[in-house]
Amino acid sequence: MSLSASAALWFLPFVAPICLYVAWSDMRAMKIPNHSVVALFAVFAVIGLIALPFDSYLWRYLHLAVVLVIGIALNAARLIGAGDAKFAAAAAPFVPAADLSRLAFIFAATLLAAWVTHRAAKHSALRRLVPDWESWQRKKDFPMGLALGGTLLIYLALGVMQGQ
Repeated sequence: MSLSASAALWFLPFVAPICLYVAWSDMRAMKIPNHSVVALFAVFAVIGLIALPFDSYLWRYLHLAVVLVIGIALNAARLIGAGDAKFAAAAAPFVPAADLSRLAFIFAATLLAAWVTHRAAKHSALRRLVPDWESWQRKKDFPMGLALGGTLLIYLALGVMQGQ
């Protein structure tokens, strides 16, 4: 992994609650709130100054811009939601470009696991605990915040584990 264990350790405690909140919120209301995207960006803006070399820190903002442009295009084509695009853009600076293929693998595995878990939970007794979740009602839509938040969380956790 190109992400250092030290940087991952700095980011993880601040990013984890945001990722969990995004997953919960998207399952509950099929929305990723803007304040969670702003919070994720703020974590990078502040903690990135401590966790990363300054030149890397500055270059990572390009990741945000590129992913945001791609996300806007995908949203305009109605392939992803606006919240998904914004969350992915805010998450992009946490990932060095050299780890893109690793992240894609983590995302694919997390997306599959999230989809299977969500669909299984939808048809289980667990649904009775939160019967009003919007994601249970949607036939075609899937709460991508579950997979996107999980991907960033797993990526950073793997980064921490590489240093042990």
